[in-house]
Amino acid sequence: MGSEDTPAHLHVGQVAEQTALAFLKSKGLELLEQNYRYKTGEIDIIMRDRDTLVFVEVRYRKSNRYGSGAETVTFSKRKRIIKTANHFLVKKKYTDKRCRFDVISASGQTDVGMKLDWIKNAFD
Repeated sequence: MGSEDTPAHLHVGQVAEQTALAFLKSKGLELLEQNYRYKTGEIDIIMRDRDTLVFVEVRYRKSNRYGSGAETVTFSKRKRIIKTANHFLVKKKYTDKRCRFDVISASGQTDVGMKLDWIKNAFD
């Protein structure tokens, strides 16, 4: 997708999220929700991987020169994601489901393709 082909309404972070979503679908995961918000935060993508619910944080960095996107998921960010995931589980009555938290670190230019690094079980 070239930068001139990228829809003007999409921010680079949204392009990274859509790229990550297509990647996860290609790996057999099923989309449940996208951009789930609660007062404690937002979860970019929520998917089902067989019998496991997967909460996915997508982080984009143009370059990994100063660290990967995954390295920007701080302790406080993880806490907010976990609290938001707990709200989702209760609201959707999924409290009996297995869960995991993944991070997809996207890097590179949107006009030449992004490199994705999928980190399963990135945090508890």
